[in-house]
Formats: sequence, C-alpha cells, structure tokens
Amino acid sequence: MKVLMLNGSPRANGNTAIALREMEKEFLNAGVEVEIIHIGNQNVRGCIACTSCKKNGKCVFDDIVNELSPKFEVADGLVVASPVYYASANATLTACLDRLFYSTSFEKRFKVGASVAVARRGGCSATFDQLNKYFTISEMPIASGLYWNSVHGGVPGEGSQDAEGLKVMRSLAKNMAFLMKSIALGKESYGLPEKEAPVFTNFIR
Repeated sequence: MKVLMLNGSPRANGNTAIALREMEKEFLNAGVEVEIIHIGNQNVRGCIACTSCKKNGKCVFDDIVNELSPKFEVADGLVVASPVYYASANATLTACLDRLFYSTSFEKRFKVGASVAVARRGGCSATFDQLNKYFTISEMPIASGLYWNSVHGGVPGEGSQDAEGLKVMRSLAKNMAFLMKSIALGKESYGLPEKEAPVFTNFIR
C-alpha cells in the first residue's frame, strides 16, 4: 500500500505539516508507504483549457503537476491538505489539483481520497467540502475520521496543541489504511464494478 500526501501550505513546517505528520505516523504503523510532497511553495499556474493533455498525455505546463502524475497513478490513496484562505483551499494547491485531475487519464476509481483543512479559526468546513469534490468526480471513495478533518492553529506550531484535531488525524489515517487494504482485497476477489460509457448532456445545445 502506498499513499501520496500533498501539503498545500506555503510553509513547509507549519500547522498543515503537523497534521500530515500525525497521519504519517499511523500510516507507517499500518505498513503503508508514505510520500509527502510540498506543493504550497511551488510556482503553479492554473489550467488554461487548451486540452493539449488529451493529445499529449500530460499537461502543457511541464511543472510539478507532471511530476505528480506518475506518483498519483501508482498510489492507493491521496491525502490533500491545505490551510484555509478566505474559506477556501490555497490557490496554488487548487491550481495544481485542477490540472492534475484533468490532465491525467489513468484510472482513479477506488483510489482512496482524504482532505484536511487547517485554520486559525473558521473556514475549515468549506475548504473540506471543496477538496472532497476532486475525489467524488473521480469515483474515489472518501476516508473519514472522527470529525471533519481539520486542525486549528494560527502561528506555525500551534497545531500541535490541538489535541482533538490531532486525534482526528490519527483516526483518519487508520481508517484510510483499512479502507485501502479492504479495497485491494475486494479488487482481488470481485474486480471493479462495470463502468458505463461516458454520457455528456449540455444544458444549451
């Protein structure tokens, strides 16, 4: 089992990193390989809807997004963590995810997803909801913890004082590891559900 974890904070060792490291410990205890990649300090531009990826198999902008693609393809699960900016995920992370999910054609069904939001005070639920949409549109089951997946802290390091938030991170990682292993066993025994051909219905024709 392998899980890819994306840190959307500009700070490599801020409160978002504290949340991810708490999860990492549980993943390692469960025998799950972990790779954490820092996205929030990268120079990532948004999608320009050029659709070059449909012809070339990768994004026209050759940056961290194309580096993440093969890592995401072989991972059994993806954790996306972001600080809260105006009740939303970090713009750099959002641009990265838009392009990563759109430009990659490999099967994402039944990879397990989990999102984590980190804030001084408010906006976690909205950010949590925003990030989960990348998973649901890709037929990726979403792992859950004991509560909404959030950790609170203002200045870097304060997240380590959020005892309940860290407990949620631990439960999330344990549940995600169990879900990934269970899905792997299910694939072996039953395979994946039959997939229908795409159907696109435009509102205006």
